[in-house]
This record gives sequence, structure tokens and C-alpha cells, in this order.
Amino acid sequence: MRLSRRDKLCEVTSQATPHTTPAPADQAAGGAVDALLERLASLPSLMVAFSGGADSAFLLAAAVRALGPERVEAATAVSPSLPQAELERARAFAEGLGVVHHAPATDELSREGYRANAGDRCFFCKTELMSVVGPLAASRGVAAVATGTNADDLAAGFRPGIRAAAGAGAITPLADAGLTKAEIRTASKAWGLSTWDKPAAACLASRIAYGVEVTADGLRRVADAEQALREALAAAAIPVRNLRVRDMGGGTAKVEVDAELVAEVAARPSLLAAVVGFAEVRLDEQGFRSGAMNELLPNPERYR
Repeated sequence: MRLSRRDKLCEVTSQATPHTTPAPADQAAGGAVDALLERLASLPSLMVAFSGGADSAFLLAAAVRALGPERVEAATAVSPSLPQAELERARAFAEGLGVVHHAPATDELSREGYRANAGDRCFFCKTELMSVVGPLAASRGVAAVATGTNADDLAAGFRPGIRAAAGAGAITPLADAGLTKAEIRTASKAWGLSTWDKPAAACLASRIAYGVEVTADGLRRVADAEQALREALAAAAIPVRNLRVRDMGGGTAKVEVDAELVAEVAARPSLLAAVVGFAEVRLDEQGFRSGAMNELLPNPERYR
């Protein structure tokens, strides 16, 4: 028997039940979740630009709570910068909520500013995204497009992509409600969302040092290297959570793992042999940190 979209929703009521009483986490977030739900409920319909990460997943679930699955859709952009496994997880999550999931192709690599990979690369990426998702929403009769931008993203300041999305008319309900990353994770856990503790999974282009041209081959190389290294660490019983293989240019790769695992990985340098396609592979002694590439960007103020 084939389940309707609403029947599917009933199977995951812990994830997103429309028009429900706020969970305790709503109050823990100082009413920010209540404000989010109220804002979403005022919309005729919504398409979420859905990367599959914790933020956009929470936004999608909240939209279903506020509007019901029949008035919510999700769109995950497909390009060389998105690992295939992330697309599959995003599709499964959206389908679990009973919403229509789209996987439109985007072509960031056709944009010179994206390929050039200066500090404003994300501006061109988000511009491409909105040039595809915006018309898709319009063709579906969906009233608004939202991104998973949160309050921490706004406070960080260095987010060229936010400026591009705003210029294209996208709304940012999480940020508008003042929800931080920590509050989103807390509320996601209370709602039973599988993404509540999902590690950050920025696009593959973020692994390539500014000034190094972004190419399809380069994106594929870092994706393959990360997958191979993750498998090698798992085989060695090293429980890595956050992992990045950064292409620093000139044939050099820098590996970042969770800070508490750096010493253990350093003691077993042979593990780095899993990273192929680079002349030199070195371990970052500071460990993983989000936005590490921004530390190397000269004069980042010009891109704010």
C-alpha cells in the first residue's frame, strides 16, 4: 500500500507534526522557536533551500509544523560541490517529512567569479543557487524561498553568500528569530530530528584554498580523499567526527581532524597515505575548525 504524504508525516511525528504544541526546547530557546513557527505560519507556502545540514533540516521541519507538508517543498542543489551521499541523506530526510523534494542542477562552475575562488566565491555560488531555486519556486506557485542562515552566521560577518541570497529575495527565518546554532541543535534533538548532532558539512569548494581555481576535478579529488581517509580512520578505530582535506595549492593537502584526535593521528602518520592525488599531505596541528580557510584570506573586510 502506498502511503500518502500526510500518512508519511504521521510516521515521523517526532520529527515534524504541523500545528503542535511547542516542545520544551522552544522555551529553552527563549521563545525563539515560537517566533519562528509564528513567522512561518504567516506564509502562504515555502520552499526551503535544503542543503541537508542541521540548520536547513530544522527549518524544513519547523515549516512542516507551521504550514503542514502540503505547503512546504525542499530543493537541494546538485553540482560537483555536493557529495552524492549528502544528496541521498537530504532526499531521505525530506521524504520522511512528507514534503516534495527537488534536486535541481546548478552550474556554479560556469561562473567566472566562482572558479576564480577569491574571498567572494560564496557570493557567486549563492547567486547561482537562487537563479535556479527562485524560478523553480515560482513555477511551483510557492510564495517564498528560505535559506538556513542562523543568527550566528549573521554575527560572524564574513558571509558573502548571505548578501547574494538576500539580494535575490530569499528570507532567513532562523536568523530573523534569533536562533543560534546551539539552540537549533537543542530544539532539533527535542523534536527527534536525526540531524541534531550532524557535523558541519560545508560545500566541497570550501576545501580549496582561496586563489586556487575551483574545477570539477579538484572538487572530486578532495571528496575522494576525505572519503578514503575517513574509511582508513574507521578501520584504525579512530572515531573521527569532523574531517577536512584542504587543497592548499601546489600539490599540497592539509588534513584537519577533531582537535582531540590530532595526537593520535600524528602518532600514526601512515594513515595519511589514504589521501592520494597530492604530492604532500600534512596534518594540521590545530585540528578542525570551521572557516579555517578564512584565516588565510588577506583583507577579508573587502568581502563582507
